[in-house]
Amino acid sequence: MENNSIFKGLKILELSSVLAGPAVGMFFAELGATIIKIENKTTHGDITRKWKLPEEDPNIEYSAYYLSTNWGKEIIFSDLRNPTDKEHIYSLIKECDIVISNFKQDSAIKLQFDYSKIKSLNPKVIYGQIQAYSDAPQMAGFDAKIQAETGWMYMNGQSEGPPTKIPVAIIDLMAAHQLKEGILVALIHRFKTGLGSKVTTSLFDSAIASLANQGSSYLNNNIIPVRKGSLHPTISPYGETFKTSDGYYILLAIGTDKQFELMCSAFSIVIEGYNTNHSRVKYRQQLGKILQISFLKFNKIEVEKISKQHNLPISSIKNLDEVFDNPYTKNLILKYKHDPNLKCLKTVSFKID
Repeated sequence: MENNSIFKGLKILELSSVLAGPAVGMFFAELGATIIKIENKTTHGDITRKWKLPEEDPNIEYSAYYLSTNWGKEIIFSDLRNPTDKEHIYSLIKECDIVISNFKQDSAIKLQFDYSKIKSLNPKVIYGQIQAYSDAPQMAGFDAKIQAETGWMYMNGQSEGPPTKIPVAIIDLMAAHQLKEGILVALIHRFKTGLGSKVTTSLFDSAIASLANQGSSYLNNNIIPVRKGSLHPTISPYGETFKTSDGYYILLAIGTDKQFELMCSAFSIVIEGYNTNHSRVKYRQQLGKILQISFLKFNKIEVEKISKQHNLPISSIKNLDEVFDNPYTKNLILKYKHDPNLKCLKTVSFKID
């Protein structure tokens, strides 16, 4: 089954900007749906069109940021306060299966693009809405602020350094995943009942729901996660980084006692007293000093070769130039139809056979 035919015939109107909402729209575009993205013509479109790195050409219409989540969409510039434009959008809504919105609640009501209005135009529509906070839908949302509010920043960074924001808007992307899942469930519900739905999620809720083991450690043991750099709180050596003889950094993701034993054998590391994960976590610093001395005997190529031979979860730490030098990674690149020089990454990485 070709991914790009799964949702062929599905029509989606996107009333969202920046990252979370557009990421949902692009997900469906990659799977064959028709996406009509409405951009505010009074502000020259989605604000991310202007979010350019200093190295980007200021004369090009699109920023790399904008390109990351707007592949495969039909763009319509419109003023939702203009009666003529509004009626045109209403006519499109009557033909759509899904509407994606990230308006604040009061803005949606004021503009007359809230769920109540849209449902009156199309009772079978699925209305997907991303908010900043479920308990304060009138507030605007910003990924960095939510990272600060939900513990993500507090536990991210080096132990002696300040709290650090994750360099990808991870909360936006997690909220996008939540909304995708909710919309897919609503599509199944409509298939069974013929009824439309309103699907909502928030950046805050998505961030909390994704705390996983860190959240569980607090809930069950009252342990507040602290900054450990890339170290794992309960596994070692997992996340530890070491230098090779030629100055490169490698990362270890050794998760079992058997893997640790195999690593020591493969790299001729003679060591006693660390045969259990408990001992390795408890005496992490002492173990790290021994491992650093051991890996300084090898260069990066040797480490990668030995790790591959023994199927060990060890990798050199690569920059994006190295990442995209991988032929397989090139299969995850999408080109814009109207200009093949414009590229982005697939957001759909699964296959259905």
